[in-house]
Amino acid sequence: MNNFFLNAPLTINISLSYRCNFTCHHCYSREISPTEELTFDDFKKISQILSDWKVPFLNIGGGEPLLVSWLFDFVKFSNQKGLHCSMNSNGYLLDKEKAKEIKKAGFTSVGISIDSPKEEVHDSFRNKKGSFKRALSALENLAEENVKTTVSMVISKLNKDDFEEIVPIVENYKVKQLYLHNYKCSGMGYKNMEKLDLTPQEWKEFYKKALEVRKNNPHITISFDDPIMHLLPEYNERPLVRGSTCGKLSLNIHSNGDITPCGFMSVKIGNILKDDIIKLWKESPVLNTLRNPVPQGKCTSCSIYENCLGGCKARAFIMAGDFNNPDPHCWKEGGDNR
Repeated sequence: MNNFFLNAPLTINISLSYRCNFTCHHCYSREISPTEELTFDDFKKISQILSDWKVPFLNIGGGEPLLVSWLFDFVKFSNQKGLHCSMNSNGYLLDKEKAKEIKKAGFTSVGISIDSPKEEVHDSFRNKKGSFKRALSALENLAEENVKTTVSMVISKLNKDDFEEIVPIVENYKVKQLYLHNYKCSGMGYKNMEKLDLTPQEWKEFYKKALEVRKNNPHITISFDDPIMHLLPEYNERPLVRGSTCGKLSLNIHSNGDITPCGFMSVKIGNILKDDIIKLWKESPVLNTLRNPVPQGKCTSCSIYENCLGGCKARAFIMAGDFNNPDPHCWKEGGDNR
């Protein structure tokens, strides 16, 4: 059911390095990502390839991007090529001087990770004392430079009951968008899944509460990235593509140039410097499987499958070895039970 196809992704998520000053308990990259790193010149070649392909957005992750010495030069170069660059950071290194450099480099936005409204919980989750205060300081420094900021929160058992308390905190720093990310089961996230991940029923209750929080806080945009939310009758959004966006709206590039559908999937489809990216985008068997899902198991009798398309493909693949398996976070038991 390939009902949507773009000539190029809207967003490329890229990691310049997987070096990091944190050792987070849910980190996807410490277990599955390559340690090899391309050079600055190699990444300039990548920017040129993406520019020629007319990719509009380049989001820089990792690892911690601020550990890359040539980060700002890379962003300036990419901007000159017509790419709109954003970045995800833990905020620990983002002092006033770094905020000025971020502004000067031309980032369109910077996302800061805050995983609890409680300092001690965030610091423990991120395994870094002082990280909560540093994250708030980063938001303040970026606000002073009028850099657009977002906040990302990974939902887990540690914050599912008090996540909404982050809203008034981030509003103080002119944050306009809060991302509530579903827990991914990659890397350390897989190892700590039993301790941190929610049960399907807990995900249902969390999302119902989160939608209420969003309704009661219209002054801040609260965003989600989980297709299984379509199981909730009160969730009536119609995104640009149905189901998972991996391989439809976005791709991921590792620090060694390897391409995967998303950062949470270890399935390599090619290398940006060695393969024809346009041919891969059109003909990759992996991408075409993601774009043309076939319902399996309980998905075959689900009335909202056409919207959900089986949920998160990364979770399904990690847990069952098959993209078409039902998302393990799905709370549906059978029939048309929502």
